[in-house]
Amino acid sequence: QVQLVESGGGLVQAGGSLRLSCAASGRTLITYAMGWFRQAPGKEREIVAMGSASGAYTFYADSVKGRFTISRDNAKNTVYLQMNSLKPEDTAVYYCAADPDRRYGSRDARDYDYWGQGTQVTVSS
Repeated sequence: QVQLVESGGGLVQAGGSLRLSCAASGRTLITYAMGWFRQAPGKEREIVAMGSASGAYTFYADSVKGRFTISRDNAKNTVYLQMNSLKPEDTAVYYCAADPDRRYGSRDARDYDYWGQGTQVTVSS
């Protein structure tokens, strides 16, 4: 069993930056693909970024490509999402998720077994 706890969300002005953290406990994430998803009010949950277990493969949604970066620190059992040049449309609750079955990860939220509680990101214009 893996427990995930996100932190780092908050209120930021457009153009600003935030770094989200996802700390894991219970098991090491070293063999897990990790994803960041977000859900805005009235919208479906969508993938933002994904990293393979090795970290060698990453995927970014077109809406965040070039602005967001997913990374991991296996020694700290933590995954990060660096978000730069934030826009009001990035406002959402952000969730990290762990997929123990696919080393290269998945873009489908249904493939992730473990989820954090979410952290709110609000970008003001």
